[in-house]
Amino acid sequence: MRILLTNDDGIHAEGLAALERIARQLSDDIWICAPEYEQSGASRALTLADPVRVRTIDPRRFAITGTPTDCVMLGMTELIEGAKPDLVLSGVNRGANIAEDVTMSGTVAGAIEGMAMGVPSIALSQMGGLHPSDPFFEVAEAFAPGIVKRLIEIGWPKDVVMNLNFPNRPLGEVTEVEVTRQGFRDVQVRHAERRSDLRGRDYYWMGFRQEKSQPADGTDLLALYEGRISVTPLHIDLTHAETVFNMRKVLGGAPPKA
Repeated sequence: MRILLTNDDGIHAEGLAALERIARQLSDDIWICAPEYEQSGASRALTLADPVRVRTIDPRRFAITGTPTDCVMLGMTELIEGAKPDLVLSGVNRGANIAEDVTMSGTVAGAIEGMAMGVPSIALSQMGGLHPSDPFFEVAEAFAPGIVKRLIEIGWPKDVVMNLNFPNRPLGEVTEVEVTRQGFRDVQVRHAERRSDLRGRDYYWMGFRQEKSQPADGTDLLALYEGRISVTPLHIDLTHAETVFNMRKVLGGAPPKA
C-alpha cells in the first residue's frame, strides 16, 4: 500500500514525525509532501499569487512552500513516481479539528484534496498540547494504526473523508472509539487579542479561548470531552438539505419584486 503523508503544521512538526511512525506500521511505501512553513488555519487554500517551490529532502520527502492543498496536488501530479497513492493521511495536527473548526483546518483540507483527487483520505488530530503535562501524540500513535487499518477494511464512500480526533487523556484512560457527527459549539471560542507595538500602533493576534460548550449527544465535541476517540465521516457538500426543502415551498419561479 502506497501512502502519502501531509500536514498543516509543517515539515518539521512533531506531529508529522508521529504520523510517519503510524504509517510505517501499515506500509513501507511512504511518501511525504508537507509545507515548508506552518499553514495552520489555511483551510483548502490553493496558492495562486506566488510561485510554489519544492525542496527535496530525500527521494520520498519534500518540503513545499505552499498549503496542504498544494502539497497533496503536487505530490499526486508531479512528485510521486509511478502509481498514485492508495491512501492519504493528513496530520497529526497539534490540537483537535472538530465542530465548526473543520472548515478552517489545513489538516482536514489536506485529506479533502486527497479525496478530490480520487484517493481515500483520513485527517488525524490530537487534542491538547497546551500544557507540558499533556500526553501529546502518544494517544494518536497508540490507537491510529488499528483504527486506520479497520477503516480501510470497512471502506467508505468516495466523496467522504474520515476525520479522526484523539482525546487529551492519559493513554490508559482511553478505552473507546465512537463514530460521531460534526458538532457545533454554543460558545464563541475565536477571538482577536489587541496589542500595541513600540510606536503605539495596534496589531492583533488571532486565537482561541479555552471554553467548553455543552455539546449534543453523538457529536465529535462530546466524544472528546468524555475521553473517547472520535471518527467523523465528512463531505464537502455544504448544502443544508432541510432548508432547501422548506424554502422551495416559498421561493421559486419568477424572481420576487422589491
